[in-house]
This record gives sequence, structure tokens and C-alpha cells, in this order.
Amino acid sequence: MPVGTSPAAVNLASALEPAHLELARSPLHVELPGDVRERVARCREFVLEVSGSGRAVYGVTTGFGPLVEFEGRADGAGQSDNTILHHIVGHGELLPPAVARAAVLARLFSLAQGRSGVSELVVDSLTAMLGTEFAPAVPRLGSVGASGDLQPLAYVAHALRGNGNAFFRGQLLPAGEALARAGLEELTLDGRDALALVNGISVTAAALGLAVAQAVRARRTAELLSALMTDVLGCGTEFTSVQLLAAFGHPDVADTGAAIRTWLEGSTPSGERPLQEAYSIRCTPQLIGAAATSVRHADEVVRRDLNGVSDNPLFFPETGEVVHGGNFFGQPSAFAADQLNVALVQLGNLAERQLDLLVDPRRTGGLPPMLSPLPGQHHALQGVQISATATVAAMRRAATPASVQSLPTNLHNQDVVPFGTQAAFTALDQTRLLRHLHAGLAVALRQAVHVGARRPQAPRLAEVFDRIADEVPPVVEDRPLDTALGRVADLLDTVASEVEGAR
Repeated sequence: MPVGTSPAAVNLASALEPAHLELARSPLHVELPGDVRERVARCREFVLEVSGSGRAVYGVTTGFGPLVEFEGRADGAGQSDNTILHHIVGHGELLPPAVARAAVLARLFSLAQGRSGVSELVVDSLTAMLGTEFAPAVPRLGSVGASGDLQPLAYVAHALRGNGNAFFRGQLLPAGEALARAGLEELTLDGRDALALVNGISVTAAALGLAVAQAVRARRTAELLSALMTDVLGCGTEFTSVQLLAAFGHPDVADTGAAIRTWLEGSTPSGERPLQEAYSIRCTPQLIGAAATSVRHADEVVRRDLNGVSDNPLFFPETGEVVHGGNFFGQPSAFAADQLNVALVQLGNLAERQLDLLVDPRRTGGLPPMLSPLPGQHHALQGVQISATATVAAMRRAATPASVQSLPTNLHNQDVVPFGTQAAFTALDQTRLLRHLHAGLAVALRQAVHVGARRPQAPRLAEVFDRIADEVPPVVEDRPLDTALGRVADLLDTVASEVEGAR
């Protein structure tokens, strides 16, 4: 962190939002009000009373999963060991540190509701971790999202106890060393602490929340690039008509049309384009607006997950109840993530088709093929288009719904599972691929103006075009464009955030 800056902050008494999850990639100050601490302590005391009364409580006095019929270990520390250790079997690539830290933040908010019976030490330890640059090393594969994200969250607990591996400032280290460098103490667990840490869908919620935050920007970026393409090519704007889109009856479609109209203020059609443009221009309000509806639905679902309690059982000290159920079953987020995946792929399809239109002289009114200033001698956007084609194919393959892939496991204790974790990871993957497609389209629009298309007439579009042009000089001779695409992707995110913040 730069000298003189303070970490971002969230309050455990407030609502957790997808945007907060993005803040967790860096040191984050988590405020723990007294009333939150009080309800955590009250629930902890109640759990201790119940577990000492001889009453059967899942995971406290019993084994786990189908072994619930057997007694658990007599000591709470040993029970905590068993909870974590038998789940340290994950594999695959490690989650990016930012995703693992977002999952810790999501889990902390669930535990802070005072229904899980964790000790204040657990809440304080997660809070302290988020204030540093420490991140648990968490393998991607292992969760079915049914009894929560058992295996990935077990790796979180494992690392916080000084076992396995962890990241510190992006470097993968033995967890004990990473804790020491971060100035953190190894976490000691007892009672129900370990089960409460792992028995929720916080990894799913974090991945989906991060995907939603980026998808909101992607929607605004799609509007911007569609407007920029309309202006650069001199297309008519009748397809954004207020009356037309109101008659369609979908509010998000009308909102998208309004956004495109706003971008295009000050632009005049050239009068040289066809009466009806290709669907990749003419139907952008309908396509992007429909995607926005899916993004909004995913946003609503993940906010409920982030601010609810995912655990089993739940404890209600005020009524003396211990309630066993299925609040760790991530079906809502599984459905929402799958729906979001489909919407993101269609936004990818749109960007790829818009790029295809730009590099085709038959549809641009005579711009050179591949937007090359010297076709044959230089190839300009040819490689970018091939990369876009490969990217769209990857997005399509990954869009198979995870939420319908239920497989029984765990001696049929988990006889139906939602696979929300995999769906959420895929959604997050799709947002990253879509960034690449949007960057390629933006570079193509910049190149189109260089080889003969008109400069955007709309003042707001001209300003954004200049920002893109500052990042990417025109392709006069063929050169690598990979790093330029990354810079443009970052710029588009910045512009989209500015637009969303102004709404």
C-alpha cells in the first residue's frame, strides 16, 4: 500500500455488497461494533450451554455428514481438527488471493450474525487477517456447494492455523511463515469454531459477488462500445427510439437504449448506411438490456447470500432453539450464476460479431480488410480477431449449467447437490474473458478511425475515444498488442465505473 494511505473499510453492522468484495483484494479495515460482538458472544455462550447439557447437536456432539449417527470426539479442539483435516484433499489451480480474501470477508459477515456459535477469537482473527496482505492458498476443486463450501473453507481455516500454504503480498509461502510476515497469530479453534468456518457457501457467494461486480461494468462497457461503433460508422439511431423500446415492455432494454442515446448525443448519422443495420448494431438495446436483467437478478441473489446466514445448525439463544436444516445449500446462487454465465456469453457473442463487422470491408462501407493500412504487408487486427474467436469458443464451452449436474455423494447424505461453487467460478471466469473481447473491440474501433472511419462526433464518445487512443497508438506496422489489450481492458473498467457511479 502506498505510504500515507489508509485501507478501505467495511462495517459488520452494515450490509455487505459485491463492491465490498473487490475491496478485500487489498488490506481492508473491518469495523466490529459492540452490538455485533455482543451477539456473537451471546450465541457462543448458548452453544456451550447446550453442548454441555447432553443434548445432541450436529457437529458438536456427533460425527460429520453420514457419520452423524456416531459420537464425535469428546474434546472441542480434537473435533475441530477432524472437521478441517479430512477436507484437506482439494486440488486444481489455486484461487487468486483476491478471491480467497473475498471469501474470508463473506464468511466473516455470516459468522457475525450471531447464529453460528463461534468464539470472538474467530471473528477477531478473520478481521485481523483482512487488515493485512495475507491470503489463504485455496485449491479450486473440491466443493459441491451442498454442505457449504467445505473443502475450500477448510483450506482457509487450515492456513489460518499455520498449516499448508498461504500468500503474503502475492508470494506463495508456508502458511506459518506467511502469518509471521503479516504479523498474525495462528488461529486456535475449539467447540464449534471449525464447523462454523467451513459449513457455509461463502466461497460461492464471494465468487458470484465478484462476477456480478465485473458484470455490471461489462454491461456498461457493452453500451459504450455499441454507441461508439454506431457513431464511428455513421449509423442511424432509430433503433434507440424511446417509443420503440417502451413498446417492447422490458425496462432494462429501455434503460440500455437510454444509455446508448446519452452516449450518442451530438452525433449525426452519415446517411450512407443501410436502412436496417445488422443485428449486432440494431438489436443492441434488446440484447444488452436482457443481459442486464440477468445481471440484476444475480446481484439480488448474491446480496441475500452475502447478508444471510449459511450454516447448520443455527442457534437462537433468545428462544433456546437449536435448529437443524439446510442453510448451507447453495441452490439460489447456483441458478443465478448459471443464468449469469449465459448472459455473459451472449455479451461475448455480441462483441465478437461487432469486431467481425468492423474488419469486413463489405459491411463498413469500404474500410480496408482487417483495418490494415497496407493489407497484405501488415495485418493489423487479424490476430485480435482470431483471439476473439478462440475466446468466444471457450466461453461457450464453459456455459454448460452446473446447477443441473447433481451427483449423490457422502453415503447419500448429500443425495442432491447444487454445484453452485463451480457455477460461480465459471461466472467469474467469463467476466475475465469478456474483458478481453471488449478490449479487442475497443482497439478495433480506435484502428477503424485511423484507416478512414470518421472520428466520433458525440462529445462524450470523442472523449473516451481519445482516452483509448492514448493507450493504443494506431497500428501502422504489425506489432504485439497483448499488453495494449490489457491496458484498454483496465481503462474500460474505469470508464464503466465512472458511468455506473454517476447513475
